Amino acid sequence: MSGWEVRMSGSRGVPYFFNQQTKQSSWEIPAGLTQEQVQALPGAADYLGGGAGGRPAQVRASHLLVKHSGSRRPSSWKEPKITRSKEDAIAILKEYNDEINGSASKFAELAQIHSDCSSHDHGGDLGWFKPGQMQKPFEDTAYSLQVGQISDVVSSDSGVHLIMRTG
Repeated sequence: MSGWEVRMSGSRGVPYFFNQQTKQSSWEIPAGLTQEQVQALPGAADYLGGGAGGRPAQVRASHLLVKHSGSRRPSSWKEPKITRSKEDAIAILKEYNDEINGSASKFAELAQIHSDCSSHDHGGDLGWFKPGQMQKPFEDTAYSLQVGQISDVVSSDSGVHLIMRTG
């Protein structure tokens, strides 16, 4: 944990990690740090937590979306007309979740191949967002996760998701 602190980017308006000793900076959590160590870093309380109701001001998440016939827009970059049932979409996501088995790299790989969202190009990364920018079930789940944690299946108007909090 030596040397790391959390700072706020003036240009992006989002937190990042900076190591005082090595002068290294990173948008991602430095390798080897646990969630508890991250929360104990200087600046963490100011920039990673302390939003309204104890929520952070913003979070970063990736997702793997499987749409179904009842989705708001039942089409995607992969399929012009999605006809699968919601139950089938949930079953597909559960299979992906078993394959992911907690691995962030496997999550990104499967999102890139299988997600029905345009974020598939970026391994499912949605970037940083604030309250009110995502559909409520998605937002509530993303904010409830610890960094690195992957949700169970979450249903929204867009379809069904696996969500991984990344920041």
